[in-house]
Amino acid sequence: MIIAMIVLFVIGYIGIASEHVLHVNKATFALIMSGLLWSIYSMSGQDPNIQHDLVMALGDTCEIVVFLIGAMTIVELIDRYGGFNIIVRHIKASNKRGLMWILAGVAFVLSAILDNMTTTIIMVMMLRRMLTDQKERWIFASVIVLAANAGGVWSPIGDITTIMLWMKNYVSSADLITHLLLPAVVSIAIPTWIATYFVKSEPVEELNEADHRIGYVLSEHHYGISVSILVCGVAGLLFVPVFKTVTHLPPYMGILLSLGVLWLVTELIVRHYGLDGKIEGRISQIVRHIDMSTIMFFLGILMAVSALSQSGILGELATWLNDNLHEVYVINIIIGILSSIVDNVPLVAACMDMYPVVTDSMLATSADAGYDVFFTEGGLFWRLLTFSAGVGGSMMIIGSAAGVVAMGIEKIPFMWYVKRISWLALVGFMSGIGVIALMELL
Repeated sequence: MIIAMIVLFVIGYIGIASEHVLHVNKATFALIMSGLLWSIYSMSGQDPNIQHDLVMALGDTCEIVVFLIGAMTIVELIDRYGGFNIIVRHIKASNKRGLMWILAGVAFVLSAILDNMTTTIIMVMMLRRMLTDQKERWIFASVIVLAANAGGVWSPIGDITTIMLWMKNYVSSADLITHLLLPAVVSIAIPTWIATYFVKSEPVEELNEADHRIGYVLSEHHYGISVSILVCGVAGLLFVPVFKTVTHLPPYMGILLSLGVLWLVTELIVRHYGLDGKIEGRISQIVRHIDMSTIMFFLGILMAVSALSQSGILGELATWLNDNLHEVYVINIIIGILSSIVDNVPLVAACMDMYPVVTDSMLATSADAGYDVFFTEGGLFWRLLTFSAGVGGSMMIIGSAAGVVAMGIEKIPFMWYVKRISWLALVGFMSGIGVIALMELL
């Protein structure tokens, strides 16, 4: 059963990676793989509560999917009303290399405040206003993915895995900021510096004035409306981590509340200004234009990974790493590489199940206190895990939510990313690990 599931996942992964060769949408393979993996696991008869486990896995997956739908709808709403055009007009750079540094910095900071997925959606949508060459946009979008993933690891609300570890008290906000901010900066600064040589040092091109989409025109002639929607949309996204902190409810509830408020605001604006008929100003119309193939891919790939996790494959792998390597740096480097192939959420969840937080009393009676000290609250292992699961996902474009979103919006080919960006992400990842090791020595 285990061998069959692993083989099926590898075949499905190859199909996803070959999307642009086969001309078949990656969501197709993800959904088929998900259904077959759960079917094999069910027919094995090893889990009498599989119906319950399946519902739980679907619930966890749908939390992410619903959040993604809400975030993409809000971003599409801002774009439809010309909000991103206003932001773009305030970004100034002397040349395209300088522009890359600015966008990487904005993505790094913004992802710590919002999350890496939402940040990537916003930043990649902005690129469409600024660059006309598609392959050039692929390079900039890839750097944004690296920056967003790096920015998410030093903030407790910047990434799903950091939220998991923070809420369960494996790490604190102070641990993340004081120990991971500098490694995160290094992990994006070096790849960005290298990537600047992939683009010509030429002046930034004029904004695409030939873009006649209504949002672009609206920001020119109804500036106040565009600003209002921009402010409300960004406030709605910023509200989500605050809502989660205050209520302890999952982020998707916050995004749904924000979406509901924005729905009311746009209804009032459309009615007051008589925009209906001139633009598709209502969210009920805007939601039709979000990328549902990306949503379906998310649903399929996360459910497929859940099947691997539920069957114990990921847990057995994590146990093997601990028993045979017994070195926190090596284990987490491998976890970082694995997180670029499979979703980092079940990997982190498996590690949390394997390694309970070591208390002072447990440490006092431990036969291997020198090793177990790494697993205390805020210990080295948990900081490495946070960094590796977040930054490591950048090594493959489907290894993180940010990468999947960028791939969907800009149609970035999987193999193009592997050839040109994966090694940059690896350099940044290993540089960050090196900084963490140096900080521990000092």
